[in-house]
Amino acid sequence: MVPIYKGDDRSTVTNCRSISLPTVVCKQLEHVIAGYLRQVWDKNAWLCEGQNGFRAEYCCESQVISVCQDIADCLHEGVGIDTIIIAFSKAFDLVPHDWLLM
Repeated sequence: MVPIYKGDDRSTVTNCRSISLPTVVCKQLEHVIAGYLRQVWDKNAWLCEGQNGFRAEYCCESQVISVCQDIADCLHEGVGIDTIIIAFSKAFDLVPHDWLLM
């Protein structure tokens, strides 16, 4: 664990963001496993066409454009829309820092 300070007072835990530095071997193993899973998912067509994140030849921008187009189409046709948007920004800040320091 390596502390990255995001504020002035280095003695205050809330001004520190702990970053874990995994070994190169772990990162390579993660890459191999993720690549294998992507191959299995693509071969078996387990992901729908609307799933764009972390896929080859797809991007998050195209996902946003697709969702906006779907919403515009529904509004144009007078169809009701229900949406749920989940954001994981700053999720790390919700982790108890004292657990990480232990």
